[in-house]
Amino acid sequence: MQPSSAIIKPIVQVKNVSLIAFSAVFVAISVALPWLAHQFNLAGPTFLPMHIFVLTAGLLLGWRAGLVVGLLTPLVSYATSGMPVLPVLPQITVEVMLYGLAAGFCREKLKLNLYVSLLAAMLVGRLGLLLAVWLLGTGPVGPVEAVWRAVSLGWPGIAIQLALVPLAAVWLKKYLKKVNEPTG
Repeated sequence: MQPSSAIIKPIVQVKNVSLIAFSAVFVAISVALPWLAHQFNLAGPTFLPMHIFVLTAGLLLGWRAGLVVGLLTPLVSYATSGMPVLPVLPQITVEVMLYGLAAGFCREKLKLNLYVSLLAAMLVGRLGLLLAVWLLGTGPVGPVEAVWRAVSLGWPGIAIQLALVPLAAVWLKKYLKKVNEPTG
């Protein structure tokens, strides 16, 4: 391989357009759910609606898609709705991005089952939140208190994630297999 071809070659090669389409859908849903929750006065920090489809994307589509969905979701949400608020946007972006990355990495590379991958991703995301608050110095509280608040306020959302994310991943995997089967 010549040095110039390494520069021109894309970093990520997309072989399946449906991967991009599903990633975009997951970002859209992950942005719409928190907005919808706020319309009904359902607190985002309690029910964690942004996390559900980021975790699902990682588990179903792999670490690359999980990373992209996790990175874009809070940024698109902020651009369209102003949420999450700017002082906590960097730390939430790191946290949510790590959810998608870790969920996909655990499933795709480590070959762990859905529940172990989900729990590992939730742990990695919380550690990422701790590090982001500590390194970036963003947010109204310190790193340990930020994680404590996230867990103590978000326990209903954590329970929802543990119940629904594996089911959503299994159902969507079956759907994708059905859609991608050759007809004839």
